[in-house]
Amino acid sequence: MEFGIPHLFGYLIALTHVLGVVAAIHAVLSVRTAQGAIAWAIALLFMPYLTLLPYLVFGRSTFDAYIQARRQANREMQLAMADLNWRPWIEEAQAAQRSEYFGSLRALPRLSPMPLLANNQVRLLIDGEATFAAIFAAIASARKVVLVQFFIVHDDQLGRRLQQLLLERAAAGVEVYLLYDGIGSHALPSHYSERLRAGGVQVRTFATRRGLLNRFQVNFRNHRKIVVVDGERGFVGGHNVGDEYLGRQPPLAPWRDTHIELQGPVLACLQESFAEDWFWATRQLPPLILPAAYPSRGMLCQVLVSGPADAQETCSLFFAEAIHAARRRVWITTPYFIPDEAVFAALRLAVMRGVDVRILLPARPDHRVVYAASSLYAFEALRAGVRIFRYQPGFLHQKVLLIDADTSAIGSANLDNRSFRLNFEIMLLTFDSTFSGEVQRMLEEDFSHAHELAAGDDQQIARLRQLGMRVARLISPIL
Repeated sequence: MEFGIPHLFGYLIALTHVLGVVAAIHAVLSVRTAQGAIAWAIALLFMPYLTLLPYLVFGRSTFDAYIQARRQANREMQLAMADLNWRPWIEEAQAAQRSEYFGSLRALPRLSPMPLLANNQVRLLIDGEATFAAIFAAIASARKVVLVQFFIVHDDQLGRRLQQLLLERAAAGVEVYLLYDGIGSHALPSHYSERLRAGGVQVRTFATRRGLLNRFQVNFRNHRKIVVVDGERGFVGGHNVGDEYLGRQPPLAPWRDTHIELQGPVLACLQESFAEDWFWATRQLPPLILPAAYPSRGMLCQVLVSGPADAQETCSLFFAEAIHAARRRVWITTPYFIPDEAVFAALRLAVMRGVDVRILLPARPDHRVVYAASSLYAFEALRAGVRIFRYQPGFLHQKVLLIDADTSAIGSANLDNRSFRLNFEIMLLTFDSTFSGEVQRMLEEDFSHAHELAAGDDQQIARLRQLGMRVARLISPIL
C-alpha cells in the first residue's frame, strides 16, 4: 500500500493533464471567439488543476443550444405580441429618419431592432441618491403597472425599501413585476421573494437553463437595469439595488454611477425589452401600456438591446461603429476596460484622425483579476495616444459614451468581452446637443477628480505585478 498511493497520485496527475489536453482541443473547436478559445486552451494546458472544473461549468458548449432556445422564445414572444398591435412608433420613427442625426451612425438601423424615435424627454440622474429617489417616486405614483428588472438585488436597506414599495403598490391594485438575475442576485435570500409573492408581486429569476451545472453558469447573464411605470416613465443605467450603489460600503465608497429617466415613445422599447426577458423566464407576456398621447417635442433616442442570441455581436459592433463615427471627441467611462481587437483598433484609428479620445477608469478594483487585465489594456491604449484617467474618490461603475457634440449612450454595457458577447445588455442612445452638453459637464467633473496616466507610469509597477497583469490578460476573454 505504501507504494500504491504514490502511483495513484501519479495516475491522477496524468489523467488530469490528459483531460486538460482534451478540454483544450474541445475549446479550440467550440468556443465562439478566437480570443476565448486561446484563453481557455492555454489555461487548460498549463493549469488543468485549476481550470478543468471551471471549464466544465462555464465553458462547455451549450452556447449554440442556448442561442437556439432563446431565439425560439423570442419568436414565440413576437407571435404573442402580434395580437396586441404593438410597436406604436411608425410615425415617430419616420420623423426621426428625416432628422440630421439619422445618418451619423449608419449601421444602427441594422444593429438594433428598435428604431430611432423622436419626441422623448431625458433626465440625467447622477449617483445613487438621485437615481433611487426618482425611481421610488415614480413607483409610488404608479396606477396600473410597474415593471422592474435588475441584475443585482440585495436584501439590505435599499433592497428592503424597494420591497416595501412594491408591496404597497401591489396592495393598491397595481400589477407589479420584478425580474432579477439568478447569478447576479445569488445572495438574495428566498424569503425576500416569498414575501413579495405573498403580497401579490409577480417575481421571477432570470436563469440560463435548468439543471445542476447551470446553477453555476456565469455566462448568458441578464445585466440589464430597467424600470417602467404605467408606460409613462422609465429608467435605465448602471445602478443595481444595493447599499453599495448609494456609496455606503467601504472600501469602494463613494460609488460613482449614472442612470437616466425617460418619457416618450422610447418607453415602448424599454417595455418590449423587459417583455422579451420576462417571456423567457415565464413564457407569458407582462402587461404592455401605451399612453394616450406622446409629447409633441423632445429629443431623438434609440434603445440598443444586445445579447448572446443576437444574429451579430451587437454590443461590440455598436462601440466600434460609434468610435469610427467620431470626428472630434470620444469620451468613455467604464469600470472594466478589456476591449476586443475591433474596438481597440477603432480607438487607435480615432487617435490617428485627431479625435480627442479619453477613457475614465476606476482607481480601485472590485475584481482584482479583471482590474489587472484592464490595467494592461489601459497602458497599451496610453501608448497609442489615448488619454487614460483613474477616478480617485471611489469606485467608478458608470457606463457612458460621449461622441462629438450631440451623441451619447448610457446604460449597462461595459467595455469587455462579457458585455460584448455573453451578457444581455441595454443602452440608450441620445442625439441632442443640449443633453450631450449635460453629459459633457458631468464627465468634466469626473475628470477633475481623476488622475491622468502618463507615459512611463507602467515602468513604476513592480515586476511581479506586471507578470500578474499579463497572465490576467491571457484569460481576459473569459473573465
